[in-house]
Amino acid sequence: MRILLAEDETELGTWLVKALAQNDFQVDWVNDGRLVRRCLKTTRYDALILDLGLPGLGGHDVLADLREADERLPVLILTARDSLMERVTCLHGGADDFLAKPFELSELEARLIALIRRSRGSEHPRFACGPLGYDSATKQFRLQHEPLTLTPREHAVLRALIQHSGEALSKRELVERVFSDEQDVNPEAIEVLVHRLRKRLEASPVRITTLRGMGYLLECPP
Repeated sequence: MRILLAEDETELGTWLVKALAQNDFQVDWVNDGRLVRRCLKTTRYDALILDLGLPGLGGHDVLADLREADERLPVLILTARDSLMERVTCLHGGADDFLAKPFELSELEARLIALIRRSRGSEHPRFACGPLGYDSATKQFRLQHEPLTLTPREHAVLRALIQHSGEALSKRELVERVFSDEQDVNPEAIEVLVHRLRKRLEASPVRITTLRGMGYLLECPP
């Protein structure tokens, strides 16, 4: 899952990027509220972690700007301002969740996953596409009730696709999610991984469809 973090505390921001990466979150970090909209214009994110005390453009203004533009991105407020009035104001202003500092990483991760599931119309702790399911807590895939064994990169591609089941992801988006720690990756590597995944899924009704000019779509035709 790709997250945009808007946080001006350098020590906290650095730690969050590394800590969340250990649990399959890919985090882009900005320390100025004015950079949020710029990032959203070029990259598709699954959620935004938003501090209120940002320089340039404060968190309340960032949130108002997003909602006025009808941006539906799930927003989790992460702030040291832990008053009831602050919580109420943020939630009325369009925030989807609120977590006060200091916080436990496990709670932040759980809230992010729940936000992203709800934004896709699911309250269940599993992401699913037909008989294929992914449990974000155990990080395991099951196909027709049996464990599905994958290589780490196959796992990363299929995880990205099932988290956006019914939506097309481009090769560029998949490269960014699978090879985020590498430079100059040939997009054709995604084609190889998709080919392998299609072979693993071929005994089931789940399909990875190529949409010309758009990318790859995970679906389970009726």
